[in-house]
Amino acid sequence: MARTKEFDPDAALQSALELFWRRGYEATSMADLVEHLGIGRASIYATFGSKHELYLKAMDRYTEMRNQPLLAELSQPGPALPAVRAMVRRFAAEAASPEKRASGCFITNTAAELAPHDPAAARRVEISWEHVETLLHSALARAQAQGELPEDHDPRALARMLFVLLQGLRIVGKASNDPARVRDAAEQALALLG
Repeated sequence: MARTKEFDPDAALQSALELFWRRGYEATSMADLVEHLGIGRASIYATFGSKHELYLKAMDRYTEMRNQPLLAELSQPGPALPAVRAMVRRFAAEAASPEKRASGCFITNTAAELAPHDPAAARRVEISWEHVETLLHSALARAQAQGELPEDHDPRALARMLFVLLQGLRIVGKASNDPARVRDAAEQALALLG
């Protein structure tokens, strides 16, 4: 007879995500996961696989958590440019926030720590980044079609510029004690939208 799981796998995955997000992949040992999740090593392996597989599942969870609100934010009916501006300003505010800046963005952290030498992590980073860039491009193309963005502006190039800015805000915000640095950069980028 199969044993019933004595823990909630969904809650354990969320807990693992939080630990990996705070500490990073390399700095999180299997012993740390056992202690933080409050479940045995064998249960972790049986439910999630290796530490690496658990990390990848945590990445998938994070991407899912972040992409749904972005989609809702950038695809709402009506003018599109205010939604883009609000998103960029929100990223800047989060990057400058003492509470949020310590952990940064889980995907950006993974890009810096693992993507250069971990193809599975790199693939997930790229998928997440493509999604955000596509959302920005769609919103900017809609803004242009609605007359909010000048015709001589390239929505694809602007989406890429804003996407790179957002990633830079995450990195600089995590390492800098000067919140004006990220806010000023965001405002200068937004000025390019016209």
